Amino acid sequence: MFNTREKKERSLGVNLFLKATRCNSPKCVLSRNPHPPGMHGKAVRGKRSMSEFGTQLREKQKIKAVYGIRESAMKKVFQTATKSQGITGAMMWMLLERRLDNVVYRLGFAPSRSVGRQLVGHGHIMVNGRRTDIPSYLVKVGDKITIRKESKDYQIVKDLGEKLKKYEAPVWLKLDNEKIEGVVAAMPKDVDMPFDANMVVDYYSK
Repeated sequence: MFNTREKKERSLGVNLFLKATRCNSPKCVLSRNPHPPGMHGKAVRGKRSMSEFGTQLREKQKIKAVYGIRESAMKKVFQTATKSQGITGAMMWMLLERRLDNVVYRLGFAPSRSVGRQLVGHGHIMVNGRRTDIPSYLVKVGDKITIRKESKDYQIVKDLGEKLKKYEAPVWLKLDNEKIEGVVAAMPKDVDMPFDANMVVDYYSK
């Protein structure tokens, strides 16, 4: 059986780190199969010119794949960003980074966003002392993110203390490696992403 997440990366031609630590190893799908999926994949990449619309569509697909969201959620992010003060592309990116499942991943509590979404959805994550099971929940500056006490023996988080000793969270998040808790110190900033949010704005603005 093929892996749909790796198939997305091959189709889009960029490493989106959808498979946790595997994407940083020689087992990375783009290292083994750098061409698009399908029997004619090797002949496609590099020979097909892409239209402006096609380029914008691909950037949107990258974002959806990275954050694991559906089209309806993507449209909602765009609509919220357009109503916010600031550059729409930057606001879209900020809203996506503020998602609780992404913050759990950024804090190192989960090896990937999909696992972070699982932790949140199964009720293992606390925000300001309250269990929060909505992956799309938007954190605010000052919010404290912890793992529910009853979930400490859960397999995914069991060895977190050791794994977090050498982990450094993004500058906008403050991580206490020993207590295994994080605080949103500022709005998201200084994060490199493999897509152009402005192209997605152009896509939805048509």
